[in-house]
Amino acid sequence: MTIITDNDELAAFCEKLAREEFITIDTEFLREKTYYPKLCLVQVSGPNKKALAIDTLVKGTDLTPLFDLLQNKDVLKVFHASRQDLEIFYNLMGCVATPIFDTQVAAMVCGYGDSISYEKLVKNISGAQIDKSSQFTDWSLRPLSNKQINYALGDVTHLCDVYHNLREELKKTKRCHWVLMEEEILNNPATYQNDPYKAWERIKIRSPKSRSLAILRELAALRERRAQKCNIPKAWVMRDDTLADMANQAPRDKKSLKNIRNISKEFAQGKFGDQMLEAIETAMASPKESWPVPVKKKPVSPHVLVIIDILKMLLKIESTEHGVAPKIIASASDLEAIALDDNADVPALKGWRREVFGEEALAVKHGKLAIGLKDGKIAKVPVT
Repeated sequence: MTIITDNDELAAFCEKLAREEFITIDTEFLREKTYYPKLCLVQVSGPNKKALAIDTLVKGTDLTPLFDLLQNKDVLKVFHASRQDLEIFYNLMGCVATPIFDTQVAAMVCGYGDSISYEKLVKNISGAQIDKSSQFTDWSLRPLSNKQINYALGDVTHLCDVYHNLREELKKTKRCHWVLMEEEILNNPATYQNDPYKAWERIKIRSPKSRSLAILRELAALRERRAQKCNIPKAWVMRDDTLADMANQAPRDKKSLKNIRNISKEFAQGKFGDQMLEAIETAMASPKESWPVPVKKKPVSPHVLVIIDILKMLLKIESTEHGVAPKIIASASDLEAIALDDNADVPALKGWRREVFGEEALAVKHGKLAIGLKDGKIAKVPVT
């Protein structure tokens, strides 16, 4: 048996896994036509690599034993690039699976580069070659072929070897706490909560003013709630650029509404058109002090640009020296913030990042440490 389609089999499998130190887990899902991911298959393995796939589309399937396992604090859940998988389970369970170990995060800490793919990581660690030809198949169609099932199960069996290797490397370098810090955002329920009233923040709008942002906030929230209720992609409700045009033009009646690009006469005359106009009125009537304030980024001076360039060189040195991906130490925005403010509230000046980069970044900024050439290579040069 490689695929579970029976509730008793699922309960027995999860009961057995609940006695293990760790499990590896992956999912197959579809999201092209829905707001929420449609879970089609869950693959799980224990340390013995005897993996099984759980068919979540079988009518009457009770996933409670799986959910209990995901919330069992005595069993470590190992994922690769876990963000989407954890979101799926959060939507189904109402809580975050815990505890977790993300091999993509761990690989970055161990120097395997920025956001390494699972395929490359497996090849680097075990030399195994993964057949990805089934990756983009329609996982909602039944029956699944043996090729599909074998591909799906391979994702969690290889993950056992990857986990063992990375865990030992982290212990050796004493960097386990680095991974735990990186996984804090993955363990936070807020990461997976789509608040309709914050949806406007992800929409680009030209020359934003407070009034247009207030309107955009109401319109985007209305679209988000409709997409969630109907479980369809929000772009199917209305495109971002249409919302932005509406926010800038602020139509107050149906005649003005239908003049907005991509708004048909039928849409403007319909119920959702009325709701859009009501949302605009709500925004216009709200207190001005509650309107979002446009963020105007000040141009960076040539002096600061020079500091940023030097910090980039330092980042390259430190990432090589510590065997860590540069991206996980500091982002481009972190470097700019440090160049502007010694006390910038950025990750690069906190925790282990401050130890391996932040302190020396401030030293470079204030001329206490220089970047130069040593034996033809970029190196740190103490200033005496």
